[in-house]
Amino acid sequence: MDRLPGRRTGFVKVAQAHDEEVLHKIRQGLVYTETEASFQAPQRRPDLVFEYNHTPPAQAERRRELLVAALGSVGERTVLLPPFHAGFGSNVHIGDDFFGNVNLTFVDDVDIRIGDGVMIAPSVTLTTTGHPVHPSRRTDFGRFSEPIVIEDKVWIGSNVVVLPGVRIGYGSVIGAGSVVSRDIPPMVVAVGVPCRVVRPITDDDLTTRTAEAG
Repeated sequence: MDRLPGRRTGFVKVAQAHDEEVLHKIRQGLVYTETEASFQAPQRRPDLVFEYNHTPPAQAERRRELLVAALGSVGERTVLLPPFHAGFGSNVHIGDDFFGNVNLTFVDDVDIRIGDGVMIAPSVTLTTTGHPVHPSRRTDFGRFSEPIVIEDKVWIGSNVVVLPGVRIGYGSVIGAGSVVSRDIPPMVVAVGVPCRVVRPITDDDLTTRTAEAG
């Protein structure tokens, strides 16, 4: 018989209050530590990601099952070429008709939301998390996290890095090698380090092959 039910209940309530306090800090984009966030460990899905990455191409149905289990949500007709990498997996949400090429990395300490018809080239990193500049604030892996949103019909080129808190607008193209540190509006071509808008996408692009600036 449990002789200390009241004490046990008290411990649970204290733990829940602590967890809610840390989640509030994370949602506000404030610095939090590895120890503070350790209660989130069960949401990580490394074994499922590992199995997906090692499932033969011929086993398409099994790959689909693993991807649905590993990620927060997955749309229809989704292609994600292995290997891919995810800190959690459970915080990644992908829409319909998605294509992700090899070595796509999700640093998904908070949500990464990807719309419909998005195409992502090889070796792209989507990171919701950064670290303070001063080393004393990086003790115990101090970090901050902000969600990433990629709207419908976006195309992201090879070796792009998308940083915390960024939203990329509908239909936009991000040139290869860019570092996206701020929001990108809809229907533009943006390139560079840091990534900047170079021109709008117009009907003239219906008759051209490339997305290069004129």
